Amino acid sequence: MSGNPEPLPPPEAGAEEPGPVVQRPQPAAPPPFPVPPLFGKYSYEGIEVHDPGLVPYLYLHPVYSPHTEGRLSGKPFLKTRMHLVERLANHLMKGGKFTGKKSKALATVRMAFDELAKREGQNPLQLLVDAVENAAPREEVTRLQFGGISVPRAVDASPARRLNVAIRNLALGAIQASRKSTKPIELCLADEIALAAKGNLSSFAVGRKEEVERVAQSAR
Repeated sequence: MSGNPEPLPPPEAGAEEPGPVVQRPQPAAPPPFPVPPLFGKYSYEGIEVHDPGLVPYLYLHPVYSPHTEGRLSGKPFLKTRMHLVERLANHLMKGGKFTGKKSKALATVRMAFDELAKREGQNPLQLLVDAVENAAPREEVTRLQFGGISVPRAVDASPARRLNVAIRNLALGAIQASRKSTKPIELCLADEIALAAKGNLSSFAVGRKEEVERVAQSAR
């Protein structure tokens, strides 16, 4: 008996030769740790963004703490990687009382979320997303120079600009309301988010959006 293997029989007529074995990618395994809820209470599951233009810019991925410690500051277009709750807290820090106090601003947002959950019976993160969508202007006004004459013209707002304006107006409305009343700022922020989520014109952010769009419509 020789050591050479016997030759394989030729394939039958009409039979297909077997091709190379393709390794199909296996589905990713679930993470070994549970997804942390926001502030340890509010789940990220079921959050819906109804405005398709804002989907790439609303960062709602689960994080242990909405605090990037300045890693994204000073770099263009990296705010799209910053959590929505952290961006709201950053705008609260522009009110003078919270300047340089990030932990205090985040605690204010957390207490406002607790008030929203108790009052509305819904996930406050979903209410914040709805408020941002209702407060984001679609048109704005710019000025063009024609031979020394300044003429207003309506322009479409980019999605990133819409998101920035909406978050800024939500925080500004809460800051101004807290200065005009004796209510704490966390209750003013909860009122502002709740009104904006319903599209109520009593909200500072929604009212500012309607005003900007009305001026842009007249400048078309």
